[in-house]
Amino acid sequence: MKGRIAAIVMCALLVLYLVLVGQRAVLFVQTGVPIAIVLGIALIVLPIIGVFALVAEIRFGIVTESIVKQLEAEGELPVDDVPRRASGRYEREAADAAFPQYATAVKEAPDDWRAWFRLGLAYDACGDRRRARGAIRRSFRLRTRAS
Repeated sequence: MKGRIAAIVMCALLVLYLVLVGQRAVLFVQTGVPIAIVLGIALIVLPIIGVFALVAEIRFGIVTESIVKQLEAEGELPVDDVPRRASGRYEREAADAAFPQYATAVKEAPDDWRAWFRLGLAYDACGDRRRARGAIRRSFRLRTRAS
């Protein structure tokens, strides 16, 4: 629940930032000065990119949450028994030791979206966020094809 509240607060702050930047962009464009117009256009583009990124992240979170609920209901969510540090992060050595079973499952069933999702969770536990997101996105695509 803390994560969801933090995400909502961050979204609200980003929306506020985007509104303020958008207002400044309009003011720059309205000056009629060429360099100010260029700055204004750049400031208009940045909020558009920000909104796109915000929507993509929210969608990622919603789909991830629905997959976790589905796997939990099916009893296929991996058991979270990897030891953690006081900070809440996984102990790297223990996460690395548990990783090969998830990589092997994907090699054995490359079209199984559940295996890809569990691999993404394993990458995340190992601290490799880029690969974790890639594996989870792949599971999204495979899940969509399967349904």
